[in-house]
Amino acid sequence: MGAGHAHPLYRDGDSAVHRAPVEVKIACLLVFVLAVVATPREMFWPFAIYAAIILGVWSIARIPLQWILPRMLIEAPFLILAVLLPFSEGGDRIEFAGLHLSVTGLYAAWGIVIKGTLGVAGSLTLAATTSVRELPAGLSRLGVPALITSMLVLMIRYVDLLSAEATRMRMARMSRGDSPRALNQAGAIAKGVGALFLRSYERGERVYLAMLSRGFDGRIPDLASVGAGARAGTTQWCLVMLPAAAAVTVSAAAWVSR
Repeated sequence: MGAGHAHPLYRDGDSAVHRAPVEVKIACLLVFVLAVVATPREMFWPFAIYAAIILGVWSIARIPLQWILPRMLIEAPFLILAVLLPFSEGGDRIEFAGLHLSVTGLYAAWGIVIKGTLGVAGSLTLAATTSVRELPAGLSRLGVPALITSMLVLMIRYVDLLSAEATRMRMARMSRGDSPRALNQAGAIAKGVGALFLRSYERGERVYLAMLSRGFDGRIPDLASVGAGARAGTTQWCLVMLPAAAAVTVSAAAWVSR
């Protein structure tokens, strides 16, 4: 993995969020997401506060809305289920615009949409302020096994390569008269996916052989100390975890006032 590689979701910057220790940022995201998920979906005001917390972090990190909002469209395919729930769930129903919608389904759809959106926003915030080079040390310091950390980092690295290769294959098909929207091209697209799978498998074998030729014996080094800076101090933990602590407080208040 080249030292200069940066994933497409990373936004270079020198803000306080960018400089924060990566292990604390990962822990903050995890606690924040758990607090959001634990919040009762029938409550609306807590989610407004969660959104304000994320907007505040974006402001500190100097991440413009026009940069991050288009990247949040990645969740759009997963929201199809939420659209169907008000029509498929049972229980009490209400009429809106001539449609009879399930109250339970509406709450379920609201929960999926808002919690999923906040989760994606938090994850994109971490990705936008954390480079791939920082991930191994941060994950190792949080106790993640080195083997899993290495697999994750390699996956991030090679997903970009496979995505670029898939784009080149698509352009090659289109230059030869292929229409991606035509149903009669489904066979060609399926063959392209199969070819890409075989190429990725062969690439994995070549990478493994290259690692063996460089002395890899199955043991993973301590990634928390390889090219890493100093560990986060108590003050840094307290400061960076403030958004997560605020989210936990809001979630607890929502349950108390429910």
